[in-house]
Amino acid sequence: MSIDWSGRVFITGTDTGVGKTLVAGMLVAACAGCYWKPVQTGSDLETDSAWVKRICGVPSRRIYPETYSFPEPVSPHLAAKWTGQRIDPLKISWPETEGPVIAEGAGGVMVPLNEKEFMLDLILRLAAPVLVVARSGLGTINHTLLTVDRLRSGGADVLGVVLNGEPNPENKKAVEKYGGTNVVAEIDVLSEITPEKIVSEGERHFSGLRFCCCDTDLL
Repeated sequence: MSIDWSGRVFITGTDTGVGKTLVAGMLVAACAGCYWKPVQTGSDLETDSAWVKRICGVPSRRIYPETYSFPEPVSPHLAAKWTGQRIDPLKISWPETEGPVIAEGAGGVMVPLNEKEFMLDLILRLAAPVLVVARSGLGTINHTLLTVDRLRSGGADVLGVVLNGEPNPENKKAVEKYGGTNVVAEIDVLSEITPEKIVSEGERHFSGLRFCCCDTDLL
């Protein structure tokens, strides 16, 4: 399967901890792209940008700084409130890059950014095609269909779904049938996570997805 992507892709998920950063790192490493996490919480721990650099081997020059970063590992709206700040999606814009850039959201699409706006509002503002990362196991059908439906009803372009975890053929079929979307990759549990493994798995899962930027296929 070959899907033409623009030079900008937004990675979202059905929840926190479903593997968004892993998928983003695979895409960045496999296509020599750039990584960007516009809103980061829990920065007192390891940030996602630092993880992508350390685990995926992506050099610092291809990792762009967060627009907003907060120390507490809580929802963005609360993390901002606790530091006396407010997240304004209008102040978040794509970084200038020469190649494809993979943006990763925080949590799912209905995570609040402030008192009235959600991650979905940021996705729509950035106007990039969206890849949804979901768990492969029990509960993923409901969560994935709700996420895809909300994205589409808001006007977002959904590229497809990545299922992360032990393969589950029936869940894959259900997501594709009832969601009217493609499961573009199924990432099994990795026995090890190294830069080499990230690159090889990224190439294996995403070699059929072409980043079209300046009329050049980068994958």
